[in-house]
Amino acid sequence: MKHETSPEPPAPLPIDYDTVHVVEAAHQAALVDELAHRGSRVVAIEGDLVMSAGRPGVAAWASNSWLAPAEYSLASINEAARTLKAIQRNWHGHHLAHFRRAELIAAKLPTIRFRPLAFPSMPPAAPLGAWSLVARDRMIVSPRCSRPFADGQPVFVEDRHGPPNRAYLKLWEALTLARHWPVAGQRCLDLGASPGGWSWVLAELGADVLAIDRAPLAPAIAHRANVHPQAGDAFAIDIDTTGPVDWVCSDLIAYPERLLALAHYWCRAAPRANVILTVKCQGTVDTDLIAAFYEIPGARLAHLSANKHELTFFRLADGGPAEAARWPADA
Repeated sequence: MKHETSPEPPAPLPIDYDTVHVVEAAHQAALVDELAHRGSRVVAIEGDLVMSAGRPGVAAWASNSWLAPAEYSLASINEAARTLKAIQRNWHGHHLAHFRRAELIAAKLPTIRFRPLAFPSMPPAAPLGAWSLVARDRMIVSPRCSRPFADGQPVFVEDRHGPPNRAYLKLWEALTLARHWPVAGQRCLDLGASPGGWSWVLAELGADVLAIDRAPLAPAIAHRANVHPQAGDAFAIDIDTTGPVDWVCSDLIAYPERLLALAHYWCRAAPRANVILTVKCQGTVDTDLIAAFYEIPGARLAHLSANKHELTFFRLADGGPAEAARWPADA
């Protein structure tokens, strides 16, 4: 009995870039500056796709980085679908134009159902490639991307009753990418906790939470048995006051300089703790200042889908997450 084999994809077209970054318009300038700072050259910009060369790898300001891009010419819808299926099974389209033609190609690919994640849960493990019909007869494809979600954007089954604000989605996304989270018996420090969105996440996971802020927590959060509010300045608290902690988390509103000092302190003071904090960027992004976060051993930065004009800083015990940029960037 003969077994059918998948056809080989056609030869790709020559290209002069090694990575494609998907970026929101509001953060495109920050991404271009980031790429230049790390030694990458911007080859082209097509809509929200930034093609770069010289230093492949994940970029912090990108919603998703396409890490193995190739271009193919195509004479027909069937040829495009055959090319994609010959490379791998799972694809998500990201299109700038020729939308009807792209829909007809997508209809010939295996269907993928992107179900909302019920937190806590692991991100999808199956490879998800990205493709874009950038001209009627030309497409960019990348079987390998930095994030396992469609366009890099996870969708959660939201809780519209428990948390006091929507900031909890940042921590849900960060912990999902981290692929581990606080558990019962661990101690978590939430710096700048009010009104309590991040404390709510940590408490729901069963951890003991020391919540520091001058402002009070929402009563429903403050009265939980495993949440311990403490009035005070989040920048003045230290390890001698808190005692040993397993997680240090912060969604403080502060200038990046102060947050850099905060990250440096807690990464030194609690070397075995997992550290996740939001880096608020006000106005024009200071690329040199953002790069200084990478001087912290094990540091990574990512723009999460729940972030606004900000990045999320990670210093995790296992060195991850792979979806976040590190310095120097690598493929």
